[in-house]
Amino acid sequence: MDNYLRVGVITTTHGIKGEVKVYPTTDDPLRFKELKEVILDTGKEYLPLEIENVKYFKQTVILKFKGINDINDIEKYRGKDILVTRENAVKLEEGEYFIYDLIGSEVITEDGERLGKLEEVLATGANDVYVVKTEDQKEILIPSIKECILDVNTVEKIITVHLLDGLL
Repeated sequence: MDNYLRVGVITTTHGIKGEVKVYPTTDDPLRFKELKEVILDTGKEYLPLEIENVKYFKQTVILKFKGINDINDIEKYRGKDILVTRENAVKLEEGEYFIYDLIGSEVITEDGERLGKLEEVLATGANDVYVVKTEDQKEILIPSIKECILDVNTVEKIITVHLLDGLL
């Protein structure tokens, strides 16, 4: 799955003509308007689908795929991921990263002390929070702010951090 990024999850069908409601897992749900094709992870295979129409309703995106015109053809894909290739992913600014590329990274302090592995990234109102699991299975929560995150190396999967007082 290294070449794919999740942009949404099918939550339910919408109407009887093959439309689905998608919970967006991307920072910018409006990006669906720009997408021509997505990949559906059926659990057994990756199924390329051409987007025919995009609508928005509350916190969801309503997608209609070309060639799927009946609720029975799409209903079985509830809970399945909608992916894009890295080529179709949004272009990142300097200092921005895909969460997928960060997960599993070794987290070390500026002094070279190993803290653990990055397990999860929590999205909060102010900033993201990195959840680091130590070898003894404890969790350290580190805010993703420039005072704490000193360096991110996605190639070597190493994140260097400065621990503010009270984080441990």
